[in-house]
Amino acid sequence: MSDKNRKKNTQPELKRGLKSRHITMISLGGTIGTGLFLASGASIAEAGPGGALVAYAVIGIMVYFLMTSLGEMAAFMPTSGSFSTYATKFVDPAFGFAMGWNYWYNWAITIAAEISAVSLIMKYWFPDSSSALWTFLFIAIVLTFNLLSVRAYGESEYWFAMIKVMTVIVFIVVSFLMIFGILQGHDPIGFENFFVGDAPFNGGFLAIFGIFLAAGFSFQGTELLGITAGETDDPGKNIPKAVRSVFWRILLFYILAILAIGLLIPYTDSRLLSEDIAVSPFTLVFDKLGIAFAASVMNAIILTAMLSAGNSGLYASSRMLWQLAVDGKAPKIFAKLSKRGIPVYALLATLAVGCLAFLSSYFGDGVVYMWLLNASGLSGFIAWVGIAISHYRFRKAYVLQGHDVNLLPYKARFYPFGPLFALIVCIIVIVGQNYTAFSLGSIDWYGIAVSYIGIPLFIALWLGYKVKYKTKIVPLDKCDVDTHR
Repeated sequence: MSDKNRKKNTQPELKRGLKSRHITMISLGGTIGTGLFLASGASIAEAGPGGALVAYAVIGIMVYFLMTSLGEMAAFMPTSGSFSTYATKFVDPAFGFAMGWNYWYNWAITIAAEISAVSLIMKYWFPDSSSALWTFLFIAIVLTFNLLSVRAYGESEYWFAMIKVMTVIVFIVVSFLMIFGILQGHDPIGFENFFVGDAPFNGGFLAIFGIFLAAGFSFQGTELLGITAGETDDPGKNIPKAVRSVFWRILLFYILAILAIGLLIPYTDSRLLSEDIAVSPFTLVFDKLGIAFAASVMNAIILTAMLSAGNSGLYASSRMLWQLAVDGKAPKIFAKLSKRGIPVYALLATLAVGCLAFLSSYFGDGVVYMWLLNASGLSGFIAWVGIAISHYRFRKAYVLQGHDVNLLPYKARFYPFGPLFALIVCIIVIVGQNYTAFSLGSIDWYGIAVSYIGIPLFIALWLGYKVKYKTKIVPLDKCDVDTHR
């Protein structure tokens, strides 16, 4: 073997250290957080228990189709670039460039949001403590887990997610024991609260539509399993297994949890609209059961959710930045790996951007920070749109080039309905983000600008790259369905 080849073969590379249980929990844990623990109460208050159930069920079905689409591509072509790579290969290199930077930006800003939230959570117990202390500890913890190895990240996220999952399971079991009066000392609650007032549907179609948008944000994070594919051992087996299990668990948890809240707490209870953890719907139910320190317990669990979100956010964004650098779409320094296969420079750059965004919340009354958060708000939906389009074209190209779909490691069901349905729903969610800005007599231009800023940013990335490199949509017979396999 020549020196050149020997050197090439000893270059560090990403390690396939994630097992099936890791990627299942990573994807599952990414969706169980404040969207369920806090926002579910407001959803029930605004649309009634029936309206909230309908909204979350429709979004859950849409996410199922998205995950089968992503699972088909990830099992066949596992890469940490995930939907950015797929968009480059099956749609347009400029579209892939914009998808990658859009997703990286989304998580970098999300890390900033988690940094802010952790300080608030800790001050529940330590009101006079320094925010800087908790910020430093949060950053140190998530950075350490990500720097050690991909296995260390996987294990930490596995247990973070396990805590959240067990909390939801206990909540659901306890709730239904209370509903049917099985718990000693508790009379059956039954279905009375589900039909109180205008329930189960309150506020009509527009109220359900408003919850429809909020539900979409709650499910964001499921696409993490596409990012993990590049570091999963035996992706052809483990990715399909994760896809099959994640959806049903998510839908089961969300639907049953919302049903339980709607049965135990009338939608007219004003406490459901509070963002204070002390009166979150989970806390209210545990309080009703007579569990002492229910608010403190839920506070600790939400703290775990924040750490989980920051941990996964740093992992996903650093891998996306690494793949962009490998593909020549980001500075080459971010393509460098440590001996353990960790993209250290991509990690540090992402964390630095998150910290800068966090610091911006202290200037100008947080106006800059709010704009950043709103700009990242649509990024997840834009990524989902990219997944749906990429899968639709991938399957078309795969068949056109003479391949047998039955030989795919995982075959998405309901194609082409699945990706087309997901695409339409995502577009509706994106367009309807701030529909009230158009429906109150006069147009709220500032509200429109704040809500939709993510769209022109994405288009600027897309068209900027397209104009500079004169890229075109890749013809189906030219799509690369072999590299990265």
